[in-house]
Amino acid sequence: MPRGQVLEFQGVTKRFGPVTAVADLTATIEPGAVTGFLGPNGAGKTTSLRLLLGLIAPTAGRTRVGGAAYADLAHPLQTVGAALEASSFHPGRSAANHLKVCARAAGIPLTRIDEVLGLVGLADVAGRRVGGFSLGMRQRLGLATALLGDPGILVLDEPANGLDPEGITWMRRLLRTFADEGRTVLVSSHLLGEVQQTADRLLIMSAGRLVFAGAIEDLSDPSEFSTVVDSPDRQSLVQVLQQAGWRVEVLRSGLTVRGVEPAAVGAAVAASDVPLSLLTRRGPVLEEIFLGLVSGARQAPHARAGGPLALEAAPATVAAEPGGAESDPSSPLVEDAADLAAGAVADEAPDIETRSTDAAPPEAQPEEGGGGPDAPTEGDER
Repeated sequence: MPRGQVLEFQGVTKRFGPVTAVADLTATIEPGAVTGFLGPNGAGKTTSLRLLLGLIAPTAGRTRVGGAAYADLAHPLQTVGAALEASSFHPGRSAANHLKVCARAAGIPLTRIDEVLGLVGLADVAGRRVGGFSLGMRQRLGLATALLGDPGILVLDEPANGLDPEGITWMRRLLRTFADEGRTVLVSSHLLGEVQQTADRLLIMSAGRLVFAGAIEDLSDPSEFSTVVDSPDRQSLVQVLQQAGWRVEVLRSGLTVRGVEPAAVGAAVAASDVPLSLLTRRGPVLEEIFLGLVSGARQAPHARAGGPLALEAAPATVAAEPGGAESDPSSPLVEDAADLAAGAVADEAPDIETRSTDAAPPEAQPEEGGGGPDAPTEGDER
C-alpha cells in the first residue's frame, strides 16, 4: 500500500503583476491525517494548490512533495492524486475513455479503470459521455482520475461541490479511510460543518496569508467552552455542583459550568445518584471562529500566545482583509489563478488538464456550454 508523504510550502509568495495572491506561505501537511484548507473566495487556496502541483511557478519560495518538487517526481500520478476542477474533461469522451487516456499516459494498467469507476460509484455510466454528466458526477470522475494511480497523497479542491447528502457522506468516509491508511489528504472546502466532521488539522487563509495552522481542537481557547448539564431535579443538581466547588449559571437550556469538562461533571453527579437529562460540551462553532479569523476580529490561539502565527499588520503589497485595498487602491484581489487565464498574465496560469496528472496532450474541445445532446447539465448529483 502506498504511504503518504509530507507536503511543504516554504515561504511561498505568488504575485500576478501588482496583485499578491499568496504571501509568504509556510506550512507542512503530514501523512495520516485529513488536513482541511479553508478560506473565503480570494484567499489564495486554489493558487496555493496549483503552486504545490507545479501548475504555476512561485514568485518566491518553493513547494515540496516528499522533499522534491512536483516536476521532479518520477511518477506523478502514482504519487499525487489531484482534482482541482470538475470541468477539465473532454465532453465527447466517455468516463472510461477519459481514464484510459490518463492511464496510458502514466503507464498505469488499464484494469485499474474499472476498479476506480466502481470505487467512486460510476461503474454504471462508464460508457456515457462526460458532456451529459451532472456536476456531482463530474466530481466523482475527477476523484476517479485522482485515485487512478493508487497514490499516497490526495489533493482535492472543493470535492463535495455538487454532491448530494449521500455522496458527501461517501466522500467523508473515503477521505477518512485514506488518512487512516497513513496516506496524506489535503482538501479545500467551503462546507465548514463537513470539514469539522472530517478534518484533523486545518490551514486557514485570508487575503493570501495563513492565519491559522494546527489541530482543529486548537482553534479556540479552552476558556470558551463550558459544560451544560440538566436534571428533572434541578435543585439537587445545583447542590451537587456547588458542593464540588463549581460556579453554576442557571439558564433556560440547563445549568452551565465553565472551565470543567463533561466527564468530570458527569462523574460528580453519578456519585450523587441525581438523574441527568442533559450533559454536553458547548463552545464556539467552526463557522463563528472561521469568520472571526478571516475578518481579523479574532486572533488564533497561537497569536494570543505570541507564537509563530501571531497576526501582524499586512505588508503594503497584501490586502489587510478580504476585499481590502492593496498598496495600489485600484488593484483587485485575485480569487484564484483561473481568474488570470485571460489577459496579460495568461501565460502564468496554464490550463489544468494539460499539466496536472500526466494526461495526454489535449485535443480540440468543443465548448461545454455549446448545447447539443452531449452538453453538460449543471445541478445536483443524479
